[in-house]
Amino acid sequence: MEKEQGQGYVAGLERILKSSHLSLRDAVAHFQEMCQMVTPERNLPHDVIVDIRKTYREIQNQLTKIKGIQQLLEGKYRQHYRRNPLRDKEIMEFGFLAKNSYFKFEYTLKEVEAKRKLREQEKPLAPIPWFHSEENQLILLRTVRGLNDLDYRIPTGLKDEDRRQVSQSKPRSLSLFALSGEVDLMDDLESRIRLREYDITERYGPDEFRGALAHLKEISFAEVEKVIRRFKQSVGFSKPKCLLFSIQSSKDLRKEVLSSTRKLFQGLAVGEVKTLSI
Repeated sequence: MEKEQGQGYVAGLERILKSSHLSLRDAVAHFQEMCQMVTPERNLPHDVIVDIRKTYREIQNQLTKIKGIQQLLEGKYRQHYRRNPLRDKEIMEFGFLAKNSYFKFEYTLKEVEAKRKLREQEKPLAPIPWFHSEENQLILLRTVRGLNDLDYRIPTGLKDEDRRQVSQSKPRSLSLFALSGEVDLMDDLESRIRLREYDITERYGPDEFRGALAHLKEISFAEVEKVIRRFKQSVGFSKPKCLLFSIQSSKDLRKEVLSSTRKLFQGLAVGEVKTLSI
C-alpha cells in the first residue's frame, strides 16, 4: 500500500515536472527574443525593460520549483523515480541561456546609460549672446574655440620690432569689453575706433558699445585696461563706463555674469573701468 502511494505521488510530481519543463522551454525562448530587442542603438519604452526583468524573475522561480521537485524525487522517492538525463540536461541549459541573456541585457542597459550621459556632457550649451548680430556671435565662438590657431598676418614694410609675434609657450585668451555712456559719445566712439583683424565690435544699443579683443599671448588685466583707456582717450573723452571680462574657453561664454552688464553698469562711477574675472 505504501509502495503504491509512493508511486502515485512520484507520478504526480513527474507530471508537474514535465509541464514545468515545457513551460520553461517556451518562457526561455520568449525571454531571449525580448532581450535581443535591446541594443545600444535602440530606444525602448521603460515598460519593455520592466517586462524583461519580470520575465527573468519568473524563469528563476520556475527553475527553483523544478529543482525542488528534482531534489524530492531523487531523495525521499528515489526508489520509485527514474531520472530523465536528457530532460535534466535541457533544464540546466535553459537556466544557463536565461542567465546569459539577462547578463547581456543588463550590460547593454549600462552601455546605453553611459552613452546617454556622454551625449549630455558633450551637448553644447547655448552661450549667452554677447552680440546682437548672429554673425558676430558666431565669429566670437569660432575665435574662442580657435584661440590656439590664431595668428596675425604681418603687413609688409614693418620692421622686425614692429611685427606682432605669437607666443607658442603661453596661453592665449580673449577679452570682452562693454562701454556705456551718452548716445553722442557712443556715436563718436563707434566712428573712430579701429581694431585689429581678429577683434570684433558692435553697437549693442544707443548707449552701449561692445567688443572682443583676441590676445595672441598671455596678457594681464592691467594691460587690457590700458588698451581700453587708449580707446577712450583717442576720441577725447573718458566719461564712458567700461566693463572687462577675460575669456579662456567657450565655457566662459556661458557664465551668467555676461548677461548682467546693465546691472553692473549701474554700480560704476562715470568713467570707471572695472575688470571682472570669470
